[in-house]
Amino acid sequence: MTSNGNSIAIPPERARAEEEIAAILTPGRRIALTTHVNADGDGLGSEIALWHLLTAQRMRVTVANPTPVPDRLCFLVPEGVDRSNRAAKEIEGADVVVVVDISDIGRLGDLATAVSKTRSPIVCIDHHVSPGSLPGGPRLVAPDASATAELVFDLATALGWEISTEAARALYVGILTDTGGFRFANTTPRVLRVASALLERGVDPESIYETVYASTPEGKVRLTAEVLQTLVVEPDMGLAWVTVPHDALARHNTTVDDLDGVVEYPRQIAGVRLALLFRPLASGRIKVSFRSMGNVDAAELAQGFGGGGHRKAAGASIEGSVAEVQERVLNAARRYLHDLPGVADPAVP
Repeated sequence: MTSNGNSIAIPPERARAEEEIAAILTPGRRIALTTHVNADGDGLGSEIALWHLLTAQRMRVTVANPTPVPDRLCFLVPEGVDRSNRAAKEIEGADVVVVVDISDIGRLGDLATAVSKTRSPIVCIDHHVSPGSLPGGPRLVAPDASATAELVFDLATALGWEISTEAARALYVGILTDTGGFRFANTTPRVLRVASALLERGVDPESIYETVYASTPEGKVRLTAEVLQTLVVEPDMGLAWVTVPHDALARHNTTVDDLDGVVEYPRQIAGVRLALLFRPLASGRIKVSFRSMGNVDAAELAQGFGGGGHRKAAGASIEGSVAEVQERVLNAARRYLHDLPGVADPAVP
């Protein structure tokens, strides 16, 4: 392993990927940064950190996402940086496209066509378990990383780029949110050392916590309460799930971002090893969020339905009605849990 200026060892495969990326991220180039539909703290934090880092290296950089920046994360975005209202044109005019926090082109929503058609190299920086379907280009993909922001930190420090307070703040948000406030199983000793290095650059953890987690609008609380009314628990299987009513977001004047963390409630129930959230999409498909405990692999389950993610947190978008998708997913989950140790032997479909 190599080490960066913070004495945090960088695995050799990451270092090699970083060198390949550095070869095309050169001064004067036009860079378009993008991430998945409904950007989360890690996707947006990684983008904004890269904007600060690449701009300091004299590149012309914009953020071009398939959906608007969530309100709770707008504090990270410098004025004039977000060009998502003309994202396809930004992709088309870029010398390099950098896709963060995903490897699958399908998660780019309406931008998938623009990305697939561009002749510019496409850099991918991601930490999900996925074979990937993006067009060719340098790849910094490490499923053992706690967050994509950890990989951006590695890239910057390996290349000797100064991480400003603003970039550090964005990286800290990415790590904080993807580790569940340093509570999830992906909270490794290494990522805590990275977080410590970011704090040393002037990050204020209390102000970030207040902005990200303690500024909840009333609508989100009421939405959460309604979704939790749908809770179903099968204690013998260690399975629990909730369902978002089809018009709940509109009735409470909320967005998809306001569902962030709701699936954690059923996961917190004693004895539950797999928690699910079912949400109807405008496309007519059903989004399923998988959260797991112990030896349950959420990503393995999600991959069976064309999705992916992490061992403890994954998702899939599935065709069908809510009832149809629930029947398929719940039966698959019961079979999966039945075959794992530590579960009683109820009848399994």
